[in-house]
Amino acid sequence: MSNGQAIKDDFSRALEIVLKLEGGYSDDPRDAGGKTNHGITEKVARAFGYSGDMRELTKQTAAEIYKQGYWLNCKCDKLRYPLSLYVFDAGVNQGTDAAKKMLQAALGVAQDGLIGAVTLAAASKAGDDVANTFMALRALRYTGTRSFDVYGKGWFRRLFIVTRAGEK
Repeated sequence: MSNGQAIKDDFSRALEIVLKLEGGYSDDPRDAGGKTNHGITEKVARAFGYSGDMRELTKQTAAEIYKQGYWLNCKCDKLRYPLSLYVFDAGVNQGTDAAKKMLQAALGVAQDGLIGAVTLAAASKAGDDVANTFMALRALRYTGTRSFDVYGKGWFRRLFIVTRAGEK
């Protein structure tokens, strides 16, 4: 902390990256997510009790949703950084169920989508190769996504940005 900057916890570091990638309000008719702000879709915001206009969803409310619905849901608090960042970002952009199963595939454990003792034990022993494999699985999954022709280049760009951010 000698440079005057506070040390951020892993969630804060990851959230900062995701918020930059997600941007502000959007209502792109090509995006199945519909009205979105800070990367939070209206459907997700409503599920977490937000009843206001999506244009007015604050970063603080988005952060609370991200922490409960994505970070803790995917057990990122139990993963070492940068794997925690990669799984968190996958949960946000590709869905939490997919993120959990890709993590399990990268770790070589049963892909049941439940992050329990077996998955966490394997993750605790994982090296950089698992993080790299996880990101490769993300890329492969994108290629099979319905709107890859529209968003694919942006999704791959996101992977490179997140990977570089995780290396810092």
